[in-house]
Amino acid sequence: MKKKIALVTGGYSGESVISYKSATTIGNHLDKELFDVYRIDVNPQGWFYEAADGQKAEINKNDFSLTVDGKKISFDAAFIGMHGTPGEDGKLQGYFDVLGIPYTSCDAATSAITFNKRYTVAVAKMAGIAVANSLHLFKHSPVPAAEVADKLKMPVFVKPNNGGSSIGMSRVDKREDLEGAIAKAFKEDNQVLVEEMIQGREFTVGVFKTRGNIIVLPLTEVKADASKEFFDFEAKYQGKSTETTPAVVDEEIANKVRAAAKKIYEVFNCRFVVRIDFIYNEATGLPHMLEINTIPGQTEASIVPQQVKAMGWSLTEFYTKLTEECFQ
Repeated sequence: MKKKIALVTGGYSGESVISYKSATTIGNHLDKELFDVYRIDVNPQGWFYEAADGQKAEINKNDFSLTVDGKKISFDAAFIGMHGTPGEDGKLQGYFDVLGIPYTSCDAATSAITFNKRYTVAVAKMAGIAVANSLHLFKHSPVPAAEVADKLKMPVFVKPNNGGSSIGMSRVDKREDLEGAIAKAFKEDNQVLVEEMIQGREFTVGVFKTRGNIIVLPLTEVKADASKEFFDFEAKYQGKSTETTPAVVDEEIANKVRAAAKKIYEVFNCRFVVRIDFIYNEATGLPHMLEINTIPGQTEASIVPQQVKAMGWSLTEFYTKLTEECFQ
């Protein structure tokens, strides 16, 4: 008998536009011979299932069920294809935990920690993982930009502390530009991370677990176009970057990145697939962790699908492995 899977997408943040694209890719490649897939749109107006004929049915949040044509539908698992809140920060995971519905992402605690960039680097640093020097700013306790500049070496990256997709992020090379960058980031979040830039090559890699085995996908090297100072929203989703998968890199360097990725996956008790971003600094000979994305993009342009294909798998095989992990 086929399992009933809720493909949960949308969200309450500006990242919802990417969530819908990811959900389309996932929905197109989930094996319909194994799973009955129901796309559930979670948005500020409500939680809805929309049938192929356009008919909408609202989710009963008491037990996350549907009623379609007088028949109640309960789900065996949820495939989370939602970036930003509440699908990536632990809120949805906690809800599913209470209901006893398995899902395809890290648990609530790991999701909450990794969604907060500052807490992520703090935990990583305690575990002996190389990270950049940084400062954590709060909107309720303003710190003068000059004071921030005195404590960190330029250039720095200024980014909203919670969230992904590089929305609200800036690179700052001059002290006088720091105040504006901080204000820009505070428009997206009430916490901001200011982080020293590490010189080096940028690599990103997907990591997932299946049947107890941690698998590191082929590395991708990321280079923003000459018109872009860093891998921002346009570089990620609008073709303003060069992504080489698999990365052309010495095996010694690749092994260091893979080892760091596997250690991070274990330290943070990750589950299912995550994507970890690194800068490899040749002076120190170390990969420095930038951040962990616990629900990496699955659009046609996204990196994890590139890496899955480079590994020799189809996306259908990959999503089947992730979904089946819910029932192990």
